[in-house]
Amino acid sequence: MPDDDPDPAGPRRRALLALLAIVALLAGGLWLERRMHTDRVLEDCVLSGRRNCVAIPQ
Repeated sequence: MPDDDPDPAGPRRRALLALLAIVALLAGGLWLERRMHTDRVLEDCVLSGRRNCVAIPQ
């Protein structure tokens, strides 16, 4: 009986690439959320009239 799929690792490879893409999107989203939070805190400080609004590294 001949094998219909010449590359049996093909579906597994595509699934791994899809998983890596999802992880990359998740990491990018988390980085963006953290950056937006930091910018929002700084903007709130400036808009409240304070002058010493230096972002403190965590």
